[in-house]
Amino acid sequence: MSTNENAPRFTDISLRSAAMVAGVGLLLMAILSPIAYLNIFQGLVKFDDAALTAQNILNSTGAFRTCVILLFTIAILDIVVAWSLYILLVPTNKSLSALAAWLRVIYAGIFIFAISKLYAALQVITADGTQAMTFLKAFQSIWDMALILFGFHLLVLGYLAFKSGYIPKWLGAFLVLASVGYIVDGFGKSISANYNLNIAQFTFVGEVLLIFWLLWRGFKGFDHALEARK
Repeated sequence: MSTNENAPRFTDISLRSAAMVAGVGLLLMAILSPIAYLNIFQGLVKFDDAALTAQNILNSTGAFRTCVILLFTIAILDIVVAWSLYILLVPTNKSLSALAAWLRVIYAGIFIFAISKLYAALQVITADGTQAMTFLKAFQSIWDMALILFGFHLLVLGYLAFKSGYIPKWLGAFLVLASVGYIVDGFGKSISANYNLNIAQFTFVGEVLLIFWLLWRGFKGFDHALEARK
């Protein structure tokens, strides 16, 4: 098995803690994301109707602010998860673990920049919604592009999981599959405004499986997994 000989050796306790933090962080994100984006954002914002969108937001300013706060919280959780997964995967390959972590951190930074466009939209919104719509569309397009980076994060993560020896190979394969969805969708949207395949909605299963596996290992620990790796 290919490992980084210079990578520090972590105990069951440290890996268990990292798995638990990452699992809880991802679980919170999985709960908050649908509330913020699918329920609030998509419920209020209609990209083909600026006036209706403006009316929706002006009538539900509190909900829109809640959406911004939740999305910002999700971005911060992304950074926490990036650090936790780095700790979890350092024993496999320190350099690639750092790469995976930095890809997610950079993605989170771009996501925060995209979220700032929502705040800007709220500051300039008027009844016709024209100016605000520019910022709302900027949020969506910036986030779509950032998800390409997130896809490459999952690609590296999946490879590391596959090579680790203490994470199931099938989980690594599912993470690589999930990465393909984000990467293809991201490039598709950047190339064509008419792209609407949304492959990621079918390939995200690996992310869900990762949450449950991390929580399970967080409770159970890594003793036997680490012994099997030696």
